[in-house]
Amino acid sequence: MEKQTFIEALTAEGFQSIAEVARKADEFVDVHVHPFEAKALILDGEISLRLGEAERRYGIGQVFHLNPQEAHSERCGPAGVTYLVGRKTS
Repeated sequence: MEKQTFIEALTAEGFQSIAEVARKADEFVDVHVHPFEAKALILDGEISLRLGEAERRYGIGQVFHLNPQEAHSERCGPAGVTYLVGRKTS
Protein backbone atom coordinates (compact mmCIF):
# COMPACT_ATOMS: atom_id res chain seq x y z
CA MET A 1 0.00 0.00 0.00
CA GLU A 2 1.22 3.50 -0.78
CA LYS A 3 1.80 5.97 2.06
CA GLN A 4 -0.69 8.60 0.84
CA THR A 5 -3.39 5.98 0.21
CA PHE A 6 -2.86 4.68 3.75
CA ILE A 7 -3.14 8.18 5.24
CA GLU A 8 -6.39 8.75 3.35
CA ALA A 9 -7.75 5.40 4.58
CA LEU A 10 -6.83 6.20 8.19
CA THR A 11 -8.55 9.58 7.96
CA ALA A 12 -11.68 8.00 6.45
CA GLU A 13 -11.72 5.40 9.26
CA GLY A 14 -11.63 8.11 11.94
CA PHE A 15 -8.06 7.77 13.19
CA GLN A 16 -7.35 11.05 15.03
CA SER A 17 -3.57 10.90 15.22
CA ILE A 18 -1.06 9.84 12.54
CA ALA A 19 2.68 9.64 13.21
CA GLU A 20 5.84 8.14 11.76
CA VAL A 21 7.76 5.93 14.19
CA ALA A 22 11.33 4.63 13.83
CA ARG A 23 12.70 1.86 16.03
CA LYS A 24 16.27 0.59 16.39
CA ALA A 25 17.62 -2.70 15.06
CA ASP A 26 16.61 -5.74 17.12
CA GLU A 27 14.69 -3.58 19.63
CA PHE A 28 12.30 -5.62 21.79
CA VAL A 29 9.26 -4.37 23.68
CA ASP A 30 7.82 -6.87 26.17
CA VAL A 31 4.10 -7.63 26.49
CA HIS A 32 2.03 -4.46 26.90
CA VAL A 33 -1.29 -2.89 25.88
CA HIS A 34 -2.34 0.47 24.46
CA PRO A 35 -5.50 2.36 25.43
CA PHE A 36 -6.10 3.11 21.72
CA GLU A 37 -6.67 1.27 18.45
CA ALA A 38 -3.58 1.29 16.22
CA LYS A 39 -3.16 0.62 12.51
CA ALA A 40 0.31 0.85 10.96
CA LEU A 41 1.94 0.64 7.52
CA ILE A 42 5.54 -0.62 7.43
CA LEU A 43 7.64 1.89 5.47
CA ASP A 44 11.09 0.34 5.99
CA GLY A 45 12.55 -2.71 7.75
CA GLU A 46 10.40 -5.24 9.56
CA ILE A 47 8.67 -5.94 12.86
CA SER A 48 7.27 -9.09 14.44
CA LEU A 49 4.23 -8.88 16.71
CA ARG A 50 3.30 -11.63 19.15
CA LEU A 51 -0.30 -11.84 20.28
CA GLY A 52 -0.78 -14.75 22.66
CA GLU A 53 0.98 -17.76 21.12
CA ALA A 54 0.89 -16.42 17.54
CA GLU A 55 3.72 -14.36 16.09
CA ARG A 56 3.62 -12.63 12.71
CA ARG A 57 6.30 -10.71 10.82
CA TYR A 58 5.37 -7.55 8.88
CA GLY A 59 7.58 -6.10 6.15
CA ILE A 60 7.55 -3.12 3.80
CA GLY A 61 4.08 -2.35 2.44
CA GLN A 62 2.25 -4.54 4.96
CA VAL A 63 -0.26 -3.28 7.52
CA PHE A 64 -0.84 -4.43 11.08
CA HIS A 65 -3.82 -3.61 13.28
CA LEU A 66 -4.15 -3.72 17.07
CA ASN A 67 -7.34 -3.24 19.04
CA PRO A 68 -7.39 -1.23 22.27
CA GLN A 69 -6.12 -3.23 25.27
CA GLU A 70 -4.84 -6.05 23.00
CA ALA A 71 -1.80 -7.55 24.77
CA HIS A 72 1.20 -7.93 22.46
CA SER A 73 4.99 -7.80 22.27
CA GLU A 74 7.12 -6.31 19.49
CA ARG A 75 10.48 -7.35 18.03
CA CYS A 76 12.14 -5.16 15.39
CA GLY A 77 14.15 -6.67 12.56
CA PRO A 78 17.94 -6.54 12.13
CA ALA A 79 17.69 -3.22 10.24
CA GLY A 80 15.10 -1.75 12.61
CA VAL A 81 11.69 -0.61 11.43
CA THR A 82 9.94 2.58 10.37
CA TYR A 83 6.17 2.67 10.23
CA LEU A 84 3.33 5.12 9.80
CA VAL A 85 0.74 4.60 12.54
CA GLY A 86 -2.75 5.89 13.09
CA ARG A 87 -4.21 5.93 16.60
CA LYS A 88 -7.88 6.11 17.47
CA THR A 89 -9.52 6.27 20.89
CA SER A 90 -13.05 5.03 21.37
